[in-house]
Amino acid sequence: MDGVIGFFQDLGPNLELVAERMPQIVDGLLVTMLAMALGALLALVIAFVFGIAQISKFVVVRVVARIFVEFFRGTSIVVQLFWLAFVLPQLPYPFGFQLDPLLVGVLALGLNYGAYAAEVVRGSIGSVPKGQYEAISALSLSPTRGMFRVVIPQAWALMLPSLSNLWIQLLKGSAIVSTVLLYDLFFQVEQLRDRTGTWFAYTFALLAYYLIAWLIVILMNGLEIRAKHNIGRGPALSQSWRGLFQAPGSTPEGGRSARVVRDKSAVKAGTAGEGGLA
Repeated sequence: MDGVIGFFQDLGPNLELVAERMPQIVDGLLVTMLAMALGALLALVIAFVFGIAQISKFVVVRVVARIFVEFFRGTSIVVQLFWLAFVLPQLPYPFGFQLDPLLVGVLALGLNYGAYAAEVVRGSIGSVPKGQYEAISALSLSPTRGMFRVVIPQAWALMLPSLSNLWIQLLKGSAIVSTVLLYDLFFQVEQLRDRTGTWFAYTFALLAYYLIAWLIVILMNGLEIRAKHNIGRGPALSQSWRGLFQAPGSTPEGGRSARVVRDKSAVKAGTAGEGGLA
């Protein structure tokens, strides 16, 4: 109880300290956003490369992809981060070299969460109805062209809710990069704690990370609405802005049946196939 009373008694001075340190906090926020954005981009590339590789017709490709995914899913991101920061520079030449702290954070986040996202990509592609693959064959599309013009657009709409959750997890995991001397938001919060105390600093951190996560949800919901609209499963983003503030995966479907979705996808695939054959 004394801690709660002290928290409110010191609220005014603590807010003044926040205002005083706001430039450093903004710098830390920008570092966090940069590490998160670059880590998410790297994770997305890894997800598609190794997610698709896991369903390759070549056994060697599937095995290598599976080993990669299980290795980075099965080891701690803390260990991966420390290995890149402290072990890699001690390796013998030419394998050992020093990485910038930001690059260390981006690589650790991208590799770890990319392995998880690869499973999302693999599962989403596997969830596309088999009739779509038969349509690819019937339209004389090559497997590669059919994958990227028919299958992946539908799988993209399926994987976005899970990717949204992963990106929020990546944001929260980004706090660990402060341990390799990266002056991110959490590092600045720790500096704030030295002057304001635990109550205020960590409450401020909770609110800051929550607001960033909320922005990620809005962005990912917008992408989900647009992806579903592109395959005929819902209205355009301009017509369903309320869906931006719903939970991932609960965006409106627009009342269209699965048959309409399949028909529209087949028409798009047919148009693409005719254009390619012409």
